[in-house]
Amino acid sequence: MSQKTYAGQPVVRLNNGIDIPALGFGVWQIDDQKVCEDTVIKAIRTGYRMIDTAAIYQNEIGVGKAVQNSGVKRDDLFITSKLWVQDHGYEKAKKAFQRTLDRLQLDYLDMYLIHWPYGDFLGSWKAMEELYHEGKIKAIGVCNFTVEKLEELKADSTIIPAVNQIELHPIFQQKELQVYDRENGIATQPWSPLGNGNADLLNNEALKTIAEKYQKTVPQVILRWHLQEGFVVIPKSVTPSRIEENFNVFDFELTEDEMNVVRSLNTDKRLFFDPKDPEWEQKMLHSVADI
Repeated sequence: MSQKTYAGQPVVRLNNGIDIPALGFGVWQIDDQKVCEDTVIKAIRTGYRMIDTAAIYQNEIGVGKAVQNSGVKRDDLFITSKLWVQDHGYEKAKKAFQRTLDRLQLDYLDMYLIHWPYGDFLGSWKAMEELYHEGKIKAIGVCNFTVEKLEELKADSTIIPAVNQIELHPIFQQKELQVYDRENGIATQPWSPLGNGNADLLNNEALKTIAEKYQKTVPQVILRWHLQEGFVVIPKSVTPSRIEENFNVFDFELTEDEMNVVRSLNTDKRLFFDPKDPEWEQKMLHSVADI
């Protein structure tokens, strides 16, 4: 299988043999289509080649326009979107996927993910397996899946997820899930990799010392840690200078001791939603969105 180079950037090879850029750009909470378009164009022109969106973000139209107007060929980009909970089930998933393609104005996705492990996600996965075999999706994966949910999926499917996108940052490292993903050939993709701007993290003196050594910022050190751990990481910003800063992490390398400093910051405490929380599950199952 011929591999894309994505402008010479580091890549992670997924379990089906395709490569994904190790550093991508997330667009969660950029819900204005024009702002999203302008921001993604800035990201692509900065050098990002992987864009991560979702139906529930309600900005797929903006991402699609950015892809069209970026000046970079579609085949040189890696576009991911996600299936929302209210569209779980075999038939609904297929229809939701087509709506996503229509909004993005694309004829295929590089990756499509189940956003949360609730409802009839097994029916959704069967639909995604078919779309994958039809060539409409180059890789399929999941988000926010626990070990238990991954085991449930594995027992009822023919394709192992290529990616598990989860909350992961220095404060909450999900080490058990990291190990499971690695042992099962699943790439770990952290969302909110900078801990949502957590003050305790970004003002950490040990991280500041490392940053000063390399003439970098603390966020750059954290992103570098993610990359060296082998993760596929998707920082998000709407600030042009931050978009550039987050991409400028390929010209230095942390030592093993410095990697261990970051690893030592783990508290096993989430900053966001717990997939195992029954209240959160019920909220997601009964969510209503015009997507």
